[in-house]
Amino acid sequence: MEHRESGLRPHLAAAGAAVIFGFSFLFTKNALDSLETFELLGLRFFLAAFFMLFLRRLKLIQVELSWDKLGSLLVVAVFQPVLYFICETVGVNLTSASVAGVLIALIPVAVALLAAALLKERLSGEQWVFIATSVTGVVLLSRPQLQGGLGGVKGILALLGAVVAAALYNIASRQASSKAAPVEVTYVMMWVGAVAFNAVVLMRAALTGRPLTYFLALGRWETASALLYLGLLSSVGAFFLLNYALAKLSASRVAVFTNLTPVFSILAGVLFRGERLLAGQLIGAAMVLTGVWGVTKGTGKSLP
Repeated sequence: MEHRESGLRPHLAAAGAAVIFGFSFLFTKNALDSLETFELLGLRFFLAAFFMLFLRRLKLIQVELSWDKLGSLLVVAVFQPVLYFICETVGVNLTSASVAGVLIALIPVAVALLAAALLKERLSGEQWVFIATSVTGVVLLSRPQLQGGLGGVKGILALLGAVVAAALYNIASRQASSKAAPVEVTYVMMWVGAVAFNAVVLMRAALTGRPLTYFLALGRWETASALLYLGLLSSVGAFFLLNYALAKLSASRVAVFTNLTPVFSILAGVLFRGERLLAGQLIGAAMVLTGVWGVTKGTGKSLP
């Protein structure tokens, strides 16, 4: 498949994914009122997988999976969503959401390092400065919630595991794009996520003897509407946009858009939850936007 380091459409796709992920935190909070984390993940990816199956049956999307493709796609899906969400969930439980936000901001740095080693992608010195600017901006965005400290070492290690998993997803999806279309990458990701997270729920139920009632949450409108957003938009939509961007742009360029997510998360809180926007957060948001602009307009080496 053709790889091009140009065009507005893939940049808009990466930005669109960040917007969807940013607003997803509102819906995640609503769903977690009646579901545990892995129950939420299980239902989220269950809905996503069956929605894509429905689209495939209607021939609205074309998915052709050969053994040659499947190996690469399974690698992508293991890193994201499986390992990423497991590490992030453990990390947030042992630290805090704000600490997680700061550490997750290191994803562009990890991607840039791995892309240089594995994909021979290079960033200019100017682009590295802009990546550092965006990471600093995320720290400023999260600073008001960091007063309680960083939390446990185990939680930080788990979050760093999430950073590595996300970085490897960017690399693996970029490589898989030479064999598979973005919709095929997304299709396998949704199904692997559905199987993996529901398996976790089943195993926990078997070990604890708890009844499996989490599907009943779909009968409550607030939970069901949240799951529809998370399953259809935040899973199928956002990951398709990311995989499309990774098929067209360097992994390093796409990864820096990750740091837009907390900007839109805070914006969603201000617009829909009446949360206050502090001066430091406004400066942080400006730094993130500047960093993303700098990397995407930068002079890094073009890809073949």
